Amino acid sequence: MECIAVKNFPEVLPGDDLAALLIQSLEHQGLVLGEGDIVAMAQKIVSKAENRYAVLDEVKPSDEALALAKEIDKDPSITQLILDESVEIVRKRPGVVIVEHNQGYVHANAGIDRSNLPASNKERVLLLPVDANKSASELNDRLSWHFGCQLGVIINDSAGRAWRNGTQGFAIGIAGFNPLIDLIGKPDRSGRVMETTQVAVGDELAAAASFIMGQADEGTPVVVIKGAKVELGVFDAKCLIREKRFDLFR
Repeated sequence: MECIAVKNFPEVLPGDDLAALLIQSLEHQGLVLGEGDIVAMAQKIVSKAENRYAVLDEVKPSDEALALAKEIDKDPSITQLILDESVEIVRKRPGVVIVEHNQGYVHANAGIDRSNLPASNKERVLLLPVDANKSASELNDRLSWHFGCQLGVIINDSAGRAWRNGTQGFAIGIAGFNPLIDLIGKPDRSGRVMETTQVAVGDELAAAASFIMGQADEGTPVVVIKGAKVELGVFDAKCLIREKRFDLFR
């Protein structure tokens, strides 16, 4: 498998045609996409194109947000945005709140971020895409049509994990390939039937791409993955979210 960083990707502005920017950057680098290739991109460029900015001065904190802000030692405007973007608070302590995002995944601070944003005369933050799977599907349709083959798309983000230090890339939006391979009922090398094994292909590829992208000032938000040998088809990232009744951390 090969992961190729797309170099010199331009700064994305609200309203930009992200698919056109992707095609332009790929062709400028001489990257031709073939059947089964996957384009992984940082959530941030999708959110920027979709104008998911929130200006903090324009946010009016509710009483609930004000109380939570004191409890977790956060800006009340940020706290209000976290509540707006979430369906449930899972855990909280000073400095961080873990929530179930509106799209279903469990995330710190609802994925709201201030890093690597263009300069502005008003303090603002960036929210996650409204529907990352829909965004991935639309981008996949455009890219697959342009290159004349069936592709896959990953929109990734970074999050911490239970039991482990550090953040890791994971998929919040997927289109074009199966992100969860179910091996339950299949034999292992010794002939034993596997009872619980499922492989989170989407997250493993998102993590590989995230490592190439970097987490600071690298400026490489797009990675092309070749040779992953995925199962192509109509899928999204929802199957990667564990049902609450099976989640021992909830």
